Amino acid sequence: MYWGMGSLLVLVGLGLLVFWIHHNSSSALSQSTGISGDVLSGTVFINGTASIAKTDDDYICATLDWWPPEKCDYNTCSWGRATLLTLDLTNTILINAVKAFSPLRIRMGGTLQDKVVYEKQGDQSTCNIFTKNSSEFLGFSQGCLPLARWDELNSFFKQTGSAVTFGLNALYGRTIGSDGSVNGPWNSSNAESLIRYTVNKGYSILGWELGNELSGNGVGARVSAHQYASDMTTLQHLVEDIYAGFEIKPLVLAPGGFFVADWFADFVNQTSKTLQVVTHHIYNLGPGVDDHLIQKILNPSYLDGELQIFSSLQSLLKNSGTSAVAWVGEAGGAYNSGHNLVTNTFVFSFWYLDQLGMAATYNTKTYCRQTLIGGNYGLLNTQNFLPNPDYYSALLWHKLMGSKVLLTSFSGTDKIRAYAHCSKNSPGVTLLLINLDGNTTVQVHVSTENATSNGTLTLKQESQNHRTKFARMSRGSSNDGNIREEYHLTAKEGNIQSQVLLLNGKVLNTDSSGNIPSFDPINVSHSDPITVAPFSVVFAQIPNMNVTACK
Repeated sequence: MYWGMGSLLVLVGLGLLVFWIHHNSSSALSQSTGISGDVLSGTVFINGTASIAKTDDDYICATLDWWPPEKCDYNTCSWGRATLLTLDLTNTILINAVKAFSPLRIRMGGTLQDKVVYEKQGDQSTCNIFTKNSSEFLGFSQGCLPLARWDELNSFFKQTGSAVTFGLNALYGRTIGSDGSVNGPWNSSNAESLIRYTVNKGYSILGWELGNELSGNGVGARVSAHQYASDMTTLQHLVEDIYAGFEIKPLVLAPGGFFVADWFADFVNQTSKTLQVVTHHIYNLGPGVDDHLIQKILNPSYLDGELQIFSSLQSLLKNSGTSAVAWVGEAGGAYNSGHNLVTNTFVFSFWYLDQLGMAATYNTKTYCRQTLIGGNYGLLNTQNFLPNPDYYSALLWHKLMGSKVLLTSFSGTDKIRAYAHCSKNSPGVTLLLINLDGNTTVQVHVSTENATSNGTLTLKQESQNHRTKFARMSRGSSNDGNIREEYHLTAKEGNIQSQVLLLNGKVLNTDSSGNIPSFDPINVSHSDPITVAPFSVVFAQIPNMNVTACK
């Protein structure tokens, strides 16, 4: 009798222990994924027979701009000392943030690049900074890049392993007509002096880009496609001459403007033998002052509006016979420095990651985010250098998404955005899922063609409670290796305008030494659907999805 009572007590105790573990695991899962509201199912189909596009291995790029502290929009001055001329290049967080990409592509340029002159060795004239002047073109005086600052910047780039593209002044030596038209050829002498100095100092440059937003209708000024093509020939000859004898020469890029089909077609057709990269800019959300930015970001139909630009540029390059490839040279989403507490918060990762996925699908090789730091759309906070949510989103993409892009579609709700690539530096496929719905959790089943020797692999939901299984798997079970790794991104306290990002329920923060945190995934049974919580992002790395395209 005593033995029986003892056994009963043991069983009751075990039962309570199991209940406690289950309860706490379920609570932790709920907190980490934000599961709440309605639940529905959907299916993502990944065609793994062949890749449909390919990015560069270093697809992620960020910009550094010339805007001085006096640059203000809508009575708000958001640039601080983040300008190329004054940025603190010794800041530990900045250094570590760039190093984490190994390498990060950096595009140096922006609106004022066409008003920058470059100091020459031995030149005794004063190298003036930009000053605000409403009567001047673009509202600022001419500015100057001191060679000492160019040395500091290149030291920083070398220290952080950055791959740099520099935007050259395409208006040097030119006059602008009253209607904004620019006549006459580009005077390349000042650019030549900078490029020669750069080579003599042994500085590594990935590419030289000519002009900023002077194509098509231009922004303040415009250059005809015919003249721009002639100027590009001048730059190409300059690069070939200065880098003669170099096994690898820098890329030549242009025009760094907004896509206008007829202008771009004329330009590409006239530069088919010289141009290597066609760069275009994206600010599809409109002005930063717009109070409806969040509604636009969460509207799948609005996001799809950019598809036509990517598709048209892809077709143009394919049909022109050029070997040039497409880059997004600058993309801040909302122009005029973005919008505080929107473009520097979690909600902007929905737009940004969707843009990265969409652009890659149309064979875009590199995507440069405006900005690395500066304005209200920086990957890093302009004042304290701490990473904003989009920094971590960009770094996760960089670490997980390989260069081969797979055809992906989703059925079940238009609020789920789905993209898949071959995994980076590991076998299998990485899937990106973005839930634009703030009330609905989506259980995503994955169907992949040619994923196994049997030809088709379909992941189906088990009848067992998914939350319990997910929680148990997250405690470290490998399920005989039949697992996937998941990275769930949510906002602190569910506030999509928060600047604090959670990875699997834990706050991502730099430590006291300014080190970027590691990304620890949750292990999940491969047979379970992927739980995508309301207003969340999930990267799912599926190692045993052996599709033909990724072999």
